[in-house]
Amino acid sequence: MLTSGDVVELDLVLPEGREAGFRHPAIVITAQRVLEAAPTVIQVVPVSTTIRGFASEITIEPDEANGLDHPSAAQCQHIRAVSTRRVEAVRGNVGSGTLSQIREIIGLILDIST
Repeated sequence: MLTSGDVVELDLVLPEGREAGFRHPAIVITAQRVLEAAPTVIQVVPVSTTIRGFASEITIEPDEANGLDHPSAAQCQHIRAVSTRRVEAVRGNVGSGTLSQIREIIGLILDIST
C-alpha cells in the first residue's frame, strides 16, 4: 500500500509542452485516508533534478529515507492524477515536513485556505 509522501517511480509517457514526462520520480500527495481505501487513481507531483528556483517548487536534498540520488525539486505546479498502475516502484518517503510544505504550496496555487 502506498503512503502519503512516498517517492515513487512513474511512467508518465510522452510529455506535452512543459509537462513532466517519461520515467520520472514523483511524490504521492493523496491523503492517507484515501490511500487506505486502495484507490485506482492517486495525486502526485513530479520530481526533477532541474532546480529552477520557482516559488512553486520545493527543493529536496537526497537522503537515505527519500531514496533520491541528487538534489531535486518537487514541482508543485505540475500536480496531476495518475493511475496506480503507473507506479513502478517506491524509492522512499519525503516525510511529513516536506509533504506539508508541498501541500501548502499546492493550496496557494489553487487558492485554497488551509
